[in-house]
Amino acid sequence: MGRTVRTVEDLLALLDGLFTSPSEAAHSTTGDGNDFWDRFYADRSRPVPFFAAKPDENLAAYLDQGLIPPGRALDLGCGPGRNALYLAARGFAVDAVDLSPMAVAWGEERAHAAGVDVRFLRGDAFALPARELSGPYDLVVDSGCFHHLPPHRRISYLALLDRVLAPGGHFALTCFAAGEAGMGSELTDADLYRGRELQGGLAYTPASLRWIFSELAEVELRRMREQPPESALFGVTFLWTALFRRGAAAAGHIGPVHNGT
Repeated sequence: MGRTVRTVEDLLALLDGLFTSPSEAAHSTTGDGNDFWDRFYADRSRPVPFFAAKPDENLAAYLDQGLIPPGRALDLGCGPGRNALYLAARGFAVDAVDLSPMAVAWGEERAHAAGVDVRFLRGDAFALPARELSGPYDLVVDSGCFHHLPPHRRISYLALLDRVLAPGGHFALTCFAAGEAGMGSELTDADLYRGRELQGGLAYTPASLRWIFSELAEVELRRMREQPPESALFGVTFLWTALFRRGAAAAGHIGPVHNGT
């Protein structure tokens, strides 16, 4: 068939294919990104800072300050489940999703060892059936997933938030900060498509994050605070941490709603 685009989702899938290497397609709805991440998580002894079973320092701060009461939580791109396990231990009912079966298996092992209940899901959050990620969630957490998305998948991301985030719910984001050498690409969206490469992830400015998530109210946006090795928390300064809140009224959309979400 010579023509394949009929819906917005068809177009997004077509654009996914522009980023052809598995590492660059790692969080798209097509390609072999899960194979890349399975290899990434295969050696658990690697000195990767976020392999440690430590929650993000900002997430712990939100809970300690009483900004987010316990409720239903969704961890997007959960990896081995460090934030998901922390939330479950703090009284949240947690769903956690990741592309990598290896990461999900590791997370399930950790949850069993810690004696906490986390519902792990293996798959692409944009492609999972609505019954799997039904919401509404009082808290959506993303520590390191959003900055691996190609620009067109922000449309899918905002639509997912619009569908699953409860009125009055919070969205906690951790992503690459612009201005840090070697820690995320600062190319324009247009140049990313010209080069067909995400260069390991995208770095954002506070202004760009505020613009992308402009339908949400900003609670806090700051650099992650460095944590010493002996700390029970994870923290490195080349990341932004942001907490946004959805309005209590259900009217209005966080982002565009389209076929396939």
